[in-house]
Amino acid sequence: DYVAFTFFVGCMAMLAASAFFFLSMGSFDKKWRTSILVSGLITFIAAVHYWYMRDYWAAFEESPTFFRYVDWILTVPLMCVEFFLILKVAGAKKSLMWRLIVLSVVMLVTGYLGEAVYRDQAQIWGLISGIAYFVIVYDIWLGKAKKLAESAGGAVLKAHKTLCWFVFVGWAI
Repeated sequence: DYVAFTFFVGCMAMLAASAFFFLSMGSFDKKWRTSILVSGLITFIAAVHYWYMRDYWAAFEESPTFFRYVDWILTVPLMCVEFFLILKVAGAKKSLMWRLIVLSVVMLVTGYLGEAVYRDQAQIWGLISGIAYFVIVYDIWLGKAKKLAESAGGAVLKAHKTLCWFVFVGWAI
C-alpha cells in the first residue's frame, strides 16, 4: 500500500527532524533557540498527524481530510511564527507575525470549507483560500518580510529564503 507507506515515511522523517531540532538546541546561539524549538514542535505535530493519517487511510482507504486540516491549523501558523522569529533580529514587529497568522487561518478554514463542508461551492471557498495564500506569498517574497531579511543579510536572509521556498512549493502542493 503505497499511500500508507508514504504516510509512514513522512512520519519517520518528521520524527527524525524533531529529534534533530530538540537534541541540537543547545548548540545554537541563544537568539535562535526559540526558532529551533518551534521547528521541532512543527515537525513533531506533523509526525503525530501523519501517524493518524496512515491509520485512517488503512482503515477506510480514503483521504484523511480532517486530520490534514487539524495538522495544518497547528503547523501553518507556527511556520508564520518562524518567519517572525527569524526576522525579529532584523526588527520585525509582532504585527507582521499576526498578519501572517490571520491570513494562514483564513487560508486553511476557507480551504476546509470548500473541500469538506460546502463542496458545491468549492470554487468560491478555494478562491478565498487562494487569495490568502497569495497575499502570504507576496508578503514573504516581495513585501516587508523580504525587505527585513535583505536588511539583515547573512544567515537571516538564507533562513528566510529557505522558509519562503517551503511555503511557496510545500503549501502550493
